[in-house]
Amino acid sequence: MEPSNAFDLLATVRERQGRVDEAIALLRRREDTSVNGRDALADLLARHGRIEELRAYTDSEYHGHAARSLAEVLEERGDEEGATAVYRTFAEKPHGMWRVAHLLSPLLVRHGRVDEAIATMRTLADSRGGADDCVVNALCTLYAEHGRAQEALAYLDALKERRDGEEEWDFFQMRLPLMADCGLRDEAIEQARAHPEGGTWYAACSLSDLLAEAGRIEEAVAVLVQHPVANSTVLGRVRNVVWSLLRSWCDVMN
Repeated sequence: MEPSNAFDLLATVRERQGRVDEAIALLRRREDTSVNGRDALADLLARHGRIEELRAYTDSEYHGHAARSLAEVLEERGDEEGATAVYRTFAEKPHGMWRVAHLLSPLLVRHGRVDEAIATMRTLADSRGGADDCVVNALCTLYAEHGRAQEALAYLDALKERRDGEEEWDFFQMRLPLMADCGLRDEAIEQARAHPEGGTWYAACSLSDLLAEAGRIEEAVAVLVQHPVANSTVLGRVRNVVWSLLRSWCDVMN
């Protein structure tokens, strides 16, 4: 049996030999050349400046990986608007926004267009089925990174209201750093403890971070040691908290 990446490997050899047309022809024989967010054919076209071929391929490629390659080339050439247009065009396809919003938003941020970046993630989050924890977390992070934690909290409040007042931990934990940014760390700690999932092992990680950042190291450790030490995540948090304690002690001694 041939290895699953035989075409890719042979195309790489042909490209290194300068036989680019043969490499492209090989990859075109594959039904799908996308792996881990990259498309081998799109990247090959981009490396050799075959922009019109890449643009045509972007129209038919399903995952949005070709659009990413094209947008990256255009941005590198200083064509910010062209790169933005590539993502916006792909976003108009069914489910296209799902595939490129996480690429378009950072592009806009890199060029100082923060409001547009936030609007992009809001559009995705407000779409049908769009408000999953990954999307909402990306939106809240974007707000926080640009000093707009209050707006992120307001969005979470509205989302909670739409869900009849229910807020599972995956969404609630997004509040905690936002509240800390707004000077409400103590209130965040209290709300985390009172949450129905506040006593779970996965909640312990977020709660211990808050306590440690507030200088309440012993309480942070106490939260973590309530859970099985076999849990690698909790063990990592314990090490971090102890390291913070040691650093604080060293600072005092110095």
